This record gives sequence, structure tokens and C-alpha cells, in this order.
Amino acid sequence: MAQVLEFKLPDLGEGLTEAEIVRWLVEVGDVVAVDQPVVEVETAKAMVEVPCPYGGVVTARYGEEGTELPVGAPLLTVAVGSVEPVAGRDDSGGSTGGGAAESGTSGNVLVGYGTGAPVARRRRVRPTPVSAESSVPATGIKASARADAETFMAAGPTPAAAAASAPTSGVVEPQGPVAVISPLVRKLARQHGLDLRQIVGSGRDGLILRTDVESAVRAADEKSAAGAEPVTAPKAEPSVERIPLRGVRGAVADKLSRSRREIPDATCWVDADATELMAARAAMNAAGGSAAGPKVSVLALLARICTAALARFPELNSTVDADAREIVRLAGVHLGFAAQTERGLVVPVVRDAHTRNAESIGAEIARLTGAARDGKLTPAQLTGGTFTLNNYGVFGVDGSTPIINHPEAAMLGVGRIMPKPWVHEGELAVRQVVQLSLTFDHRVCDGGTAGGFLRYVADCVEQPAVLLRTL
Repeated sequence: MAQVLEFKLPDLGEGLTEAEIVRWLVEVGDVVAVDQPVVEVETAKAMVEVPCPYGGVVTARYGEEGTELPVGAPLLTVAVGSVEPVAGRDDSGGSTGGGAAESGTSGNVLVGYGTGAPVARRRRVRPTPVSAESSVPATGIKASARADAETFMAAGPTPAAAAASAPTSGVVEPQGPVAVISPLVRKLARQHGLDLRQIVGSGRDGLILRTDVESAVRAADEKSAAGAEPVTAPKAEPSVERIPLRGVRGAVADKLSRSRREIPDATCWVDADATELMAARAAMNAAGGSAAGPKVSVLALLARICTAALARFPELNSTVDADAREIVRLAGVHLGFAAQTERGLVVPVVRDAHTRNAESIGAEIARLTGAARDGKLTPAQLTGGTFTLNNYGVFGVDGSTPIINHPEAAMLGVGRIMPKPWVHEGELAVRQVVQLSLTFDHRVCDGGTAGGFLRYVADCVEQPAVLLRTL
């Protein structure tokens, strides 16, 4: 006898309370193994695949793609205990011993739910289809579920239940025994400007089905072709597009708004001659040879300069405890860097950047950037930063006033590096020039400290040998 177990959206960590369904990886009727990923969700931090702790047949899914669910809400139900094993696996789901696999439950510790025996849940009772058999074998669940969905869209609840709810589609609903249940039918009628009161339903108890509306549309087209006055839809009013602020974009909006609301920030900037830095980078990569691994990037060099500058000006590697009215100086540098992805702006964090050289920082930036573009960053890789580096020069702009990544105390912005006229050694020359912008929390330091930090960064950019003296 199969036992139907309910799998709820687990706590994905970092205090997240909700997630959006991006893509279902299974359908109703599919056989799933223990710990098999069943759905891809997007949290405010990252895109993650959620594994199911049960093995069996999927009997129901909750929520369409694009639906936002709170933690603890049902995701799907699984019938456990009467499922034939998947080809290529033994009866224990891949394990030859006893344990959790034999009971159809996960043996892994997953965030938000444990590995103990699940509590039995009541089986969900599905409405009896109008023209379906009273029972469905386990192997036919998938086809039966689809047939049920089609039957429900055509027949729906009883007319009495439909009459109890007021219509919300804007189309005048017929009164009496004739009713329209399916939202698709209402939408189709609205698109073609049809009055549902003028349509006779062919469904049970006079239900108006999709075929009834399609017949009415064909009749209207025939009248129009014969010279009769065509049935036209009312002129649509101009509308605006509304984009929900949720997921990554919503989290970024909340953080930026909080930063502007709580942090009294100020910005200072300076132009720097990056010609020597670019030459030093070229020499480093040439000396390394083709077998030395990835090339050292400009961003990696700037990140290494930032860690050296923060060692000299630790005030900027801090945060403010407003409740305690204290400035909290942080011992290590966890360097965040802004990365633009198809899902929006994210800020991966290079842990313990102060202990790494430029090559190590560059390799970690490359790894995290790849994960960000693939949507594979974990919440832990997107939190805990103490200082952020923002290279907006990749967008072809020279300068900006960065918004501090709350609760950090500062952010360094880097514009594009491009040839400009510059006075070098008393002569006008064409040099590689970059604009550096520092936005800082004025509570943690004054302009003298912020200016000293920015000037040190600029000096290292103009004369990389300055950095060598502090290594």
C-alpha cells in the first residue's frame, strides 16, 4: 500500500523566507529517486536545485513556474512504497544495505528537513473525472493527471459553486443554470469581444466550454465575411508594464534602499595614470608563460591593491552597529566584486582576500564569476563581504557614485581604462587613464582617511612598485 508523503519547500539558509519556482524538473507521474533534484528555485541570493528526500511516484505539484512560495509551503507529494525500481537501480535506490533508502526517505542531512522517518500524511482526494475510470494504475498516473486537468478546465465546479463567486474577468457572466468556469474560456471570449450571455453552453448543466466559444467566433467570422456587421472587441486602453521586484532584483532593491536610508555616504574620486599598471600586468603574464594557468586580470590587480590599502586604512574595513552605537572594525577582508548576470547584479565574495596574492584572487574571481553566470552561486558565496570593488568600466563608462553594499562601510568604483592626453614627466603624452571613485560611510571615518585610502590606491595604479614596498 503506497503512502503519500508531502515534501515542503525547505529552509535554504541565510535567513531566506521565500523562493520562486523557476523550472520544474519532474512531472506528475514521474518516478523519482531519493535526493533527486525535482525543482529549480530562485531565492534572493541564488538559483538552486532542490532535492526530494523521498523516492516514489510524484502525485502532485504545487505552484506553476514563476510562482513565489514561502518556506514550509508544500512543493509536491510523492507516493512511497509501491513503486517499481528505476531501471539500472536496485530496490534500495542504489544502496545495498539498510537504512533510509529502504524506507524511501533521504539518508542525507538537508537544510530545512532532517532524515528521520516521515510522518504519514493524508492522501489528497482528486476530483472524479467526468468520463474517466474510477481507478488508475500506478503506471498511468501521468496520463490520468493530464486528463483530469483537461476535464476540470472543461467542466469545473458545479454551477452553484460558480454562482457563489463574483466574476473578476470583466466579462458579464450569464445568470441561471448556464455558467463559465474555465478562465481560458473567459479570456477567449474577451479577446473576441463576445458576450457570454449570448452563448448556449453544451457542457453539463449548461456549462460554456471552449468549443462553444470557438463556434461562436467562427459564426461571427462567417457573418463578417458575408457582409454582416462584424463583432469587434472594444478598443484596448493603453497599459503599462509592471515588473515584480522579487528574487535577485528584489533583494538588490531592498539592500540599496536600506543603504541610502541608513548610511550617510560621501564620494571622492581621482583620475590615475594606469599605463604602468597595464605594462606590469603584461610583463607578469608574459613571464608566466602559457603553462602558468589563467592570465592575471586588471580586476585581480586592483583587488590586491585594495587589500593592501585596507591594511593601511582599516577604518574602511568595518561596519556600524547602530543599536550599540559602535564602529566594528573587522580583522579579515572578504572582498566582494560586482558581477552582472542575466538575472541581475550579484556580488560574489572572495573569502580571506587579505591572505591571497593577485594570482589567487584572480582565480577565485574567475571561478565565482562563472558560477554567477550559470546561476550556481550559493547563498554563502553572496554574503559576508566587508568591502566591495565595482568595475563599471566594463560597461564603457568613466565614472559613477557607487551605492555602498550595506552593511559595509565603503565601495571602490573603477571606470574604463582608455587613452587620454596626460602630462607625464613634464610633457604632454597619451596615457592609459582611469577614474577611481570611493564612496564611504562618513560615520566610520572623515574625508582625510577616505582621501588617504583613495590616494594610496591611485599611487599603486600609477606606480605598481609602491605596492611592492608593502608586500
